[in-house]
Amino acid sequence: MTLTADLVAEPETAFPDVVEPAPTKRRGVLLIVDDEDGPRQSLRVIFKDEYDLLMAEDGPTAIELAQKHPVDVAVLDIRMAGMSGIEVLERLKFVNPEIEAIMMTAFETTDTIRQALRLRACDYINKPFDIATIRSAVAQAMQRRVFEGEIHNSAEKVQELLTELQNQRIEEQIAKTRGDIYASIIHDINGPLTVISGFVQVLSQRLNRTAQMEMEDSEFIKDRLRIIARQVGNCIEISRRYLGFLRRQSDEHAPRVSVNQLLKDLEQLMRVHPSVQENEFSIAPLAEDTGVKINGTDLIQILLNLAVNAFQCVPQKHRVEIGGEILRTSLDLSKIKDTPNDRLLNVESADNTPPLVKLWVRDDGPGILPEVLPKIFQPYFTTKGARQGTGLGLSIVQRLIKEGRGALHVHTRSGEGTTFTIYLPGSNLAK
Repeated sequence: MTLTADLVAEPETAFPDVVEPAPTKRRGVLLIVDDEDGPRQSLRVIFKDEYDLLMAEDGPTAIELAQKHPVDVAVLDIRMAGMSGIEVLERLKFVNPEIEAIMMTAFETTDTIRQALRLRACDYINKPFDIATIRSAVAQAMQRRVFEGEIHNSAEKVQELLTELQNQRIEEQIAKTRGDIYASIIHDINGPLTVISGFVQVLSQRLNRTAQMEMEDSEFIKDRLRIIARQVGNCIEISRRYLGFLRRQSDEHAPRVSVNQLLKDLEQLMRVHPSVQENEFSIAPLAEDTGVKINGTDLIQILLNLAVNAFQCVPQKHRVEIGGEILRTSLDLSKIKDTPNDRLLNVESADNTPPLVKLWVRDDGPGILPEVLPKIFQPYFTTKGARQGTGLGLSIVQRLIKEGRGALHVHTRSGEGTTFTIYLPGSNLAK
């Protein structure tokens, strides 16, 4: 019932020029379970110099030892008082399915062989056993355990590498979207809009000097030109504002974003987006404006991705709405449960301190199937065609919300549409 390992402690020396030997490879751990002392001691003598030994005289002791120590191979007597070797094997496999087992018995039956094989025992030895046979059986079992361990470790490392690569690609995509795409688009539109603004001013000046034009027509054109100039100015202002956000990424220094200003900017971006086409679209500002603790470009991207996703959920004409409200109390997250029609994400990292800003993107499309809903935030998952999306949009949305210490709730029902609701920590705009 004790772990025996014939290890001798060597005295410490201090020779800086001496290269220390590589660490000794871990010896295999062999568990011997037999209610007779004679066979236990025989096996101890045979294997004490090769493996670390665990000795048990009954099933409960064997299971307790396996729970406390990393057993590689167990040698089990089938017929024991109290708990049989087959029962012990079953419990050991429950503790650690990777344990290799060798069964021993003086009363071999077809039924016990069948039970042992069902529980994945790797060998079956009759008593009395000869030393060569038991040595060979244990050596093969140990080798098999080592190989399986290496395969398992390799599989884990491969999975970790794949996960790391996948996360890297997602982070690169986020960085690309934040930096290259937004900065490029905003920078590119800023130049021509500035030129347009200049031409509008020239036209307005020329019209002021035109005497032949009827007064009514002149005022009409001037009014329209003022509107155009104002819209162009808005676009230039948007470009400057969000380029500023891009330069100040950290939450600590990022300016507090006006939600209603952001919704106004989003509406201008969405009105010319090809996904809108003939669909119905509306954005309702908050009844009372407030700030939100998230980077402006991130929130624009979150809402833009969700809106475009809503427009593309079905080719038929449908409606998409964006709106929100201020919550003055903490969100009771216990009331939002994962169901076939609901998913709640980022709960653990969310800042649930009021005030909270609740924003939603709602459509009256076909809804999301229950079997598809758990997959929609997985990287590269998409129900669109090969050239219609990367499958990263919703994954990026989830990550950006998580970075903003927010939570995301999805509610959908077949034939009734889908609502994505975002909960973000609010802030005073004066900060």
